[in-house]
Amino acid sequence: MDFTAPTADQVLAIRINAGIDELAGHARFAAATPDMVEAIVDGIGQFAAGEFAPLNRKGDVEGARLADGEVALPDGFAEAYRAYVEQGWNAISGDAQFGGQGLPFALAANVLENLGAANMAFSLLPMLTVGAIEALAHHGSDNQKATYLARLISGEWSGTMNLTEPQAGSDVGALRTTATPRGDGTWLIKGTKIFITWGEHQLAGNIVHLVLARTPGAPAGSRGISLFVVPKYLVNPDGTHGARNDLRCVSLEHKLGIMASPTCVMSFGDNDACIGELVGHENEGLKAMFTMMNSARINVGSQGVQIAERALQQASGYARERVQSARAGSPDKAPVAIVEHPDVRRMLLRMRALTEGARALLYYTAGQVDRGALGIAGAQQRADCLVPLIKAWGTDVGCEVASIGVQIHGGMGFIEETGAAQHYRDSRIAPIYEGTNGIQAADLVTRKLGYEGGKVLKALLADRARDAAAYPDLAALAQDCAAIADWMTTSASLDDRLAGSVAFCTMCAVAVAGAQLARQAKALAGDDTPQARAKAVVARYFAEVIATEARGLKAAAMAGAGLLYELDSENLAG
Repeated sequence: MDFTAPTADQVLAIRINAGIDELAGHARFAAATPDMVEAIVDGIGQFAAGEFAPLNRKGDVEGARLADGEVALPDGFAEAYRAYVEQGWNAISGDAQFGGQGLPFALAANVLENLGAANMAFSLLPMLTVGAIEALAHHGSDNQKATYLARLISGEWSGTMNLTEPQAGSDVGALRTTATPRGDGTWLIKGTKIFITWGEHQLAGNIVHLVLARTPGAPAGSRGISLFVVPKYLVNPDGTHGARNDLRCVSLEHKLGIMASPTCVMSFGDNDACIGELVGHENEGLKAMFTMMNSARINVGSQGVQIAERALQQASGYARERVQSARAGSPDKAPVAIVEHPDVRRMLLRMRALTEGARALLYYTAGQVDRGALGIAGAQQRADCLVPLIKAWGTDVGCEVASIGVQIHGGMGFIEETGAAQHYRDSRIAPIYEGTNGIQAADLVTRKLGYEGGKVLKALLADRARDAAAYPDLAALAQDCAAIADWMTTSASLDDRLAGSVAFCTMCAVAVAGAQLARQAKALAGDDTPQARAKAVVARYFAEVIATEARGLKAAAMAGAGLLYELDSENLAG
């Protein structure tokens, strides 16, 4: 199934939800004119469809392979990545001081949305580089910025995050990788990291690993971790490659999906000669890690949108082509395309409403990130509150829509050759990495709900209730969320909040996403165009069906933790 970028809906979301025209009114983003926005969205859409999409099935079948410590990708990947770098797509939002175009994050998010919808596994390569850029830009020394940022921003070099270890999982404070000072300002790194996305490959000239490690005498737990930049090839003072660093990929994980993305087990310092440089200050690695993770979590939320869009396109195409059975009540009993059957219509409209709702939430979040970068009051805190919503609910949407896509294909959806199963398999990792969705929900009800005693989140919900005034069920959902937030901040114990966190996170995300769809429908009201007519139906379906379902989660959000501990751990599983 070919991929066609949903350009019109993306431009609408960038305009209405990200508020790109308002952003362009600031000198920093003045280049983001309407013509520029449309050129970028159209251009990356065509590039993704032409270069990345044709490799999606090939990458799934052939996968990444490890031989003699080097990762090989299927034919075509190197050429596509080279074209991506040469055309400047990696540099959209990069700092102009280091060769970037300095455009809003919302436009960089659009680049990744299209690349990921075309080929999710491949798009992880530039996505991880974004985290490395963010960490070095905010916490790196002047020399580190000069050494690495220009090549990372261009995409000539790629970046990774090395956080997880076999014994630690999501508890980064339990890591054992060590960093020992050499006496010349550099450090010797030693340890093993797992689940390192694109940790080894041949597509970029160098791989810049950002590694969490513990220095001698560091405090226990997360307070004692530091961040180090550890390149695959050491960099000479003139910027040229030096010697190969003492690090290697020792194996690739065998995964459910994203087969073309090499998920590496990385070993550092086998010969006690792995050299790294401290980023920022000792024992402040957690701060730098959250800088990396915030952008990564938004971009992972985007992956839910990406896989949903691809699954929707494939399912809708199949439903229009597959002829089976007469329409119920039809007098001539002639078979029709399955798109004419009510239940298939239900599934397709649900897929579309979820996909477009998640996209609206994605660009609203990106727009708040851009406002935070401009220093607009309250924007960064609002963006922080939105991050767990887009990451958790956005990736849940990806899984649901991909699953419905398989269902629409019927038995053929369970057959690998149709491609629907690949979307389902690829989607399943997104709710897990960059902090599981349960961790996102916990973050919402602890750290984010704590902003100004709950005022930041409740103000966000109040704004969304006003946006949804024309849709009573949607407005009521936003009000339910505010009531739960009140209960959580005044009466609930920590266990009670955590027990209801996933339900609450889902409710908040649906409320905000639905309100953003309502804004789109209002902006198009009065237009006699296919897009305007479709958006009115999609927004209404979201408000009347999806928001109503989300309201049903209120009881779970406020149930408390008591029932969860009625069974002891031995009897919990039966």
